[in-house]
Amino acid sequence: MFGSVLLAGSRLPFVRRAVSGVPLTRKVVDRFVAGETVQDAVEAVRRLTGAGLAVTIDHLGEETRDAGAAAQTADAYVLMLAALRELELGDRAEVSVKLSAVGQALGADGDKIALDNARRICEAAHDAGAGVTLDMEDHTTVDSTLGILRTLRGDFPGTGVAIQSYLFRSEADCRDLSHEGSRVRLVKGAYAEPASVAHRDKNEVDKAYVRCLRILMAGKGRPMVATHDDRLISITETLADRFGRALGDYEYQMLYGIRTDKQQALAGAGHTMRVYIPYGDDWYGYFMRRLAERPANVAFFLRALGGK
Repeated sequence: MFGSVLLAGSRLPFVRRAVSGVPLTRKVVDRFVAGETVQDAVEAVRRLTGAGLAVTIDHLGEETRDAGAAAQTADAYVLMLAALRELELGDRAEVSVKLSAVGQALGADGDKIALDNARRICEAAHDAGAGVTLDMEDHTTVDSTLGILRTLRGDFPGTGVAIQSYLFRSEADCRDLSHEGSRVRLVKGAYAEPASVAHRDKNEVDKAYVRCLRILMAGKGRPMVATHDDRLISITETLADRFGRALGDYEYQMLYGIRTDKQQALAGAGHTMRVYIPYGDDWYGYFMRRLAERPANVAFFLRALGGK
């Protein structure tokens, strides 16, 4: 319930001003966000890959309402991918792209603008030997995102996509996406969705995650299991054994700054453990979703505000 309140409030301008205006907010943001510049992100990439982890990098921003700003976001990704090319990390590095940040929300022409910008990002990623995964946003964008994905995969078949288990439609989407060569990041979901389209109860969300995970693990694609939950990690291992998947046939993903000890443990056990690294100055929406996801994150925020 509290998470839903945070997510709903995150869209209100006065809430944004209040949270952004607290000086100590930055202290908490630094836990979840690598920094504001390409250089900040590259430092985080060097540190994490040096410790045996893989990475996916998100240039923060969403719901862009201006074509020029959408193009600038694509430019930022191209610049980041040029930096990754110099690091020669190959598929240990990729970028994550919110299509609303590159034009999807721009009315009738939004899909075309987003596709053109995403294609430019995919071309830069191909040149860098890196991958691209499309983030999934609220339920109103799912059909558009999957349509753009299908088009991109015509030229860039390795393009991945995130699927949110709490949506009622996601089991069917996972079946459609479980074919050979497909990369799917399975997440629970972090948007305030209506009860008509999504599970709202935590236990039901978890059950839906397991159902989607089973579909992906039984399929021929590459599941990217995005969770910090030990129980779901244990279930993943059970399903991997059941369906004969080797360590390299799936991967784990976790957020920057969360459960770093577990990240290292999974990498040390031979798993591909990919860290989702956000950077940039438009951190507010991402930050609020991280607070809404886990009570522990809210407690961390309140302790910081209290100077503890």
